Amino acid sequence: MAPETPTVRVRAVMADARHGPLDLVLLGGADGLDREVTIPYIQKTGLALAGFEEHLQPGRLLIFGESEIRFLEQLSSAERIARLRAAFGRDLPCVLIAGIADVPAELIREADAAALPVLLTLCSVPESIGILTAQLEDSLAVREVVHGALLDVLGLGVLIVGDSGIGKSECALELVTRGHRLVADDGVEVRRCGSRVLIGACPDLTRHQMEIRGLGIIDVKAMYGVAATRPSKRVELVVRFERWDPGRRYDRLGLDEAHHDLLDIAVPFVCLPVAPGRNLAILVEVAVRVQLLRADGYRAPDRLVAELERRLERAAAEMAQGDD
Repeated sequence: MAPETPTVRVRAVMADARHGPLDLVLLGGADGLDREVTIPYIQKTGLALAGFEEHLQPGRLLIFGESEIRFLEQLSSAERIARLRAAFGRDLPCVLIAGIADVPAELIREADAAALPVLLTLCSVPESIGILTAQLEDSLAVREVVHGALLDVLGLGVLIVGDSGIGKSECALELVTRGHRLVADDGVEVRRCGSRVLIGACPDLTRHQMEIRGLGIIDVKAMYGVAATRPSKRVELVVRFERWDPGRRYDRLGLDEAHHDLLDIAVPFVCLPVAPGRNLAILVEVAVRVQLLRADGYRAPDRLVAELERRLERAAAEMAQGDD
């Protein structure tokens, strides 16, 4: 099942920006603070005030700068009200006035009548768009909590998944002792950034902590130092632990590259069978080194196959010469 697309209420947008450079102030439309923003990208279309309000997209915050306010001031009061009503009736979450404090009284009255929040910041339009877009992209990112462990291994973000009790945490702990960094254990919050990037992080409650059966909860940061942890990491490889099945045929050459679908993004994937005597931490390290080499264009299986084909061709040629 696909994760539900998130939304963020206008009051939450104000709360998130309260201590930042925007310092948002509510000018009107207080009854609409529970309106929801569904698209993180700010729309700035002066055409909406020139009779082309149909181009406004519902769910996107609308920003007015000095040029839009000065345009409104040039209109008669009746025409100003008509233009504002047409724009405010497009199911917008809110309007942000940026870089100018002198706002026409009709704008505030129409916003109150439409229960459309109007926010004010003295930051410039470009600065406001940049800050709010980054804030909304984070708030509206599609998220999923994955049962597993996420580590930074040789600079690559590795998500280890598998059945409960199969040894994910023990492997993660051994990787930490080998100098790699823990991001999250047990519950990994993964969010999609854009169309190709996945970022994994740890919920605040369990940050730096691991559960090891027989030992209980341990604090990795306290035991191994701040360098043993990091707050987040891009997910670049998924490693699944599976219990060894003697009747199953496992990949022994690595010719085919598998992928794991996570939040509709294909992530390189490796399946490691778990059996007594296998050092999973070393195998995860090797899987990471293989992935790093593939990123540089080096594939050991391809070289082996190419060499095998070359030798077969040479042997076939020698046999043909012998027949002659």
